[in-house]
Amino acid sequence: MAIALPLPDYFDPSKVGAVWPVPYEQRAAQAAAWSQCYDIPPSSQDHIRIALLAIDVQNTFCLPQFELFVGGRSGTGAIADNVRLCDFIYRNLGAITEIIPTLDTHTALQIFHAVFWVNEQGEHPPAMTMISATDVEQGRWRVNPAIAPQVTQGDVEALQRYGLYYVRQLSQDGKYPLTIWPYHSMLGGIGHALVAAVEEACFFHSIARQWTTRFELKGDHPLTENYSVLKPEIMQDDQQQAIAQANQGLMDHLLSFDAIYIAGQAKSHCVAWTVDDLLTRIQAVDPAIAQRVYLLEDCMSPVVVPGVVDFTDAAEEAFQRFAAAGMHRVQSTDPMPMMA
Repeated sequence: MAIALPLPDYFDPSKVGAVWPVPYEQRAAQAAAWSQCYDIPPSSQDHIRIALLAIDVQNTFCLPQFELFVGGRSGTGAIADNVRLCDFIYRNLGAITEIIPTLDTHTALQIFHAVFWVNEQGEHPPAMTMISATDVEQGRWRVNPAIAPQVTQGDVEALQRYGLYYVRQLSQDGKYPLTIWPYHSMLGGIGHALVAAVEEACFFHSIARQWTTRFELKGDHPLTENYSVLKPEIMQDDQQQAIAQANQGLMDHLLSFDAIYIAGQAKSHCVAWTVDDLLTRIQAVDPAIAQRVYLLEDCMSPVVVPGVVDFTDAAEEAFQRFAAAGMHRVQSTDPMPMMA
C-alpha cells in the first residue's frame, strides 16, 4: 500500500507564484533517488490506478501578472491552490498512477477574443464584454468581416449567420453567455505554459514513477469556446455540419481508472464544465462510476472579477449537483481512501 511521503527539500512554496526554468537533470536524479529511498514502484505495477486531472494549471490563469488570474474571492486563489496541489502530488507520489494536465490553447482569431467582433463604428468589444443573442440580433455586435477569409473561406454572410447561431445556441443549451476574454493562453507564449512549480512536480512524478505525463490540449478551434477538456461548447454549425468533436479518447481513458482526482482552474468554468461532461458520460455508462471521482476543492477557485462578475455561487451550485450524483468533494489533505 502506498504511504504518504514527505515533501522534497527543493520544494519552495514561495516560488509557486513565479516563473522559472525547471532544472530537469537535477530533478531527474533526485526523483530516481527518491523512488529508491522510499521504495516507490513504477506506475505500471499499480493495482489501484489513480489519475490526477489537473485542469489548465497555466501561468495565464494562475499568476497575478498574467491575463486571467483566478483570484477567487480571496484574491490569491490560484497561487494558494497550486501550493496545495504540489503538496498533494508529492505526498501521494506513490499512489498517483498518472497525471493528466490540460492546456488551454489559443490563437488571436477566435470567437471569444475581441478581434472576432466589431460594432457599427468598427470598434472591438472590451475584454469581459458579454455578447447575448439580443446584442447580435440588434446589431450592437457583429462578426468582424475581415476575418472571414480565414474562418469561412471568405464567406462573410456565412460567418455572420454563424455568429448569431452561436450565441443563440449557447442560450438554448443553458451555457454561459459568450464572454470576450482578454487574449490569453496564447500558443507559444509564456502564459500557455504550466506553472513552473506544478510542471516540476509533474516531471518529478514522471521520473519517480517511470510514467509519462499525459498532456491534453484544448481550445484551439476558432469557432467555438472549449471550457471543458472533454467537449467544445458547440460541435455543429448552423448547417448542422460538424466543426469540432468530443474528446472521446480522454473520456474513456479517465473511466479506466479506479479513482479520478480533479483539480485546476477555474472552478466555475473549465473545471465545472469538464466535470459536467464527465458526469454526463458516467451516467450514460454506469452512474455508480461517479463514486470514483474526487474533486479537490482546495486546489481550485472560481472566476471573480471584483465589481464586474462573481461566479462563486454558480460554481457552488454545480458542485452540489456533482456531489448529489455521487462524486466526492474533498480537500487535498484528506487521506486517499485507498491509502487510509
